[in-house]
Amino acid sequence: MDQTTYQDPKVGALIAQQYIAVRVDQDADPALAARYQDYGWPATIVLGADGSEIVKRRGYLPPEAMASLLAAIIKDPSPGPSVYAEEKVEPARSGLLGAHERQALRAAYFESYDAQYAGWGSEQKFIDADSLEYALTHAQNAPQEAAMARNTLTAAEALIDPVWGGVFQYSEARNWHAPHFEKIMSFQTQYIRLYADGYRVLGDAAFLKAAQSIDRYVENFLTSPEGVVYVSQDADVDAQLTGHVFYAMNDAERRRHPNPRIDTHVYARENGWEVSALCALYDATGDERYVARARRAAAWVSAHRALGAGGFSHDGRAAAPAALGDTLAMGQGYLALYVATGERAYLAQARRALDFIDAHFAVAAAGYATVAVAGSARGVFREPVRDVDENIGVARFANALYRYDGDMRASARARHAMRYIASAQIAAAGRLRSGILLSGDELANDPTHVTIVGHKDDAGAQGLHAAALHYPVIYRRIDWWDKREGAMPNPDVRYPELARAAAFICTGNACSQPVFSALELQQALHAATLPD
Repeated sequence: MDQTTYQDPKVGALIAQQYIAVRVDQDADPALAARYQDYGWPATIVLGADGSEIVKRRGYLPPEAMASLLAAIIKDPSPGPSVYAEEKVEPARSGLLGAHERQALRAAYFESYDAQYAGWGSEQKFIDADSLEYALTHAQNAPQEAAMARNTLTAAEALIDPVWGGVFQYSEARNWHAPHFEKIMSFQTQYIRLYADGYRVLGDAAFLKAAQSIDRYVENFLTSPEGVVYVSQDADVDAQLTGHVFYAMNDAERRRHPNPRIDTHVYARENGWEVSALCALYDATGDERYVARARRAAAWVSAHRALGAGGFSHDGRAAAPAALGDTLAMGQGYLALYVATGERAYLAQARRALDFIDAHFAVAAAGYATVAVAGSARGVFREPVRDVDENIGVARFANALYRYDGDMRASARARHAMRYIASAQIAAAGRLRSGILLSGDELANDPTHVTIVGHKDDAGAQGLHAAALHYPVIYRRIDWWDKREGAMPNPDVRYPELARAAAFICTGNACSQPVFSALELQQALHAATLPD
């Protein structure tokens, strides 16, 4: 549209006549991105002076269509058919996922799976992260879902750049072999985490290789000298050197040409995702380099994006409103670092992030808003936008914190998010939303719980902790009690002090006898996670 529509003289004259034109970078403005994400990019929104919506249009508009639209609005600025009242969401009463809603979500999960080419969805192909995670969660005891996960991870390897690593945004064809060549950080971090978890759960070394290949690209191309990550790399260099031409080259040929532009903005949200991805790689491999990079990124964001009271700004602009996604991603990253290291400072930072989320983004009825509504907002902007995926994230993050620190306020916050996403209008709407299934199952069930009892500088305790991190289970709670640090954050189980490091597995109201080796722990965990 920059090259065609907005260069058209008639379009330019109409805009100059009676409009104020504003271009928004959706990566830089999470509030508008969440409000209009269903319209795809580019999206064209026309607002009245009072902030009311007049027209909302999806995708590319050629010059003739844009000129016609602008002229019609000048003639009659009343709202068009694209502007309609959103369906009112009635919050779920219990804060848990109802049986009817769960059944509808499970049906969409299985019906959306492409049995021929793998993956969820039948047009553009990319990994639906929540659906794959749900399959991995059940893979140990459900052969069908194990096959769904394995086949999807295998098929999606076609989207990994074989020369530099990194994953392309999606395939335009159902068979995964027609990539759109943009490399976006959200996809890099999701795929690193999913391939690392896929390796842990399914045991296929090819999946670890895929995770490490994507991470290699992120480290070499999308990481700043300070250790934080950038946003994306474009698909094309220019109209002649398109992604189809550039990415067909070998390494030496690529380096002789200009490279696709890298967006070097540094956002808290993307770096929180990166911290979690690096921790997933650490859990899978025990390689300290991954956790060292995660620590470094988290420290930089804490120093340069912190708002105080546990919150984070998106990009450090003082005037920009805080967005839920940045604090949520950093809170999730801190919790991942706590699990990976056992260091309580990270758990405290995760708690503070959740406190900030509840203080600034909670919507009275249910759920959490993408951006807190400002008192000066007008028109449509007076209404909070609640993003389903972000509320899934809050529900899962808050529930995990509750499991780790026993604070009932965290449990209440998980249910507050769940009351929104478990509503009939969202959960039973027939759409693929496997993250609601994950949230519902996690709130209703205890995680696999392993506690390491021993000093953190003791080699035996370190080996047990590494074995617990590597064990193939997704929904888990891994505690590490070093008595020199005082009582455990969640003292719901009392453990004996032993002469040497030991691990305990707790399910329901009972705990195992102590085990003293990684092999014993693996065998005991396998027995504990078998279906009844």
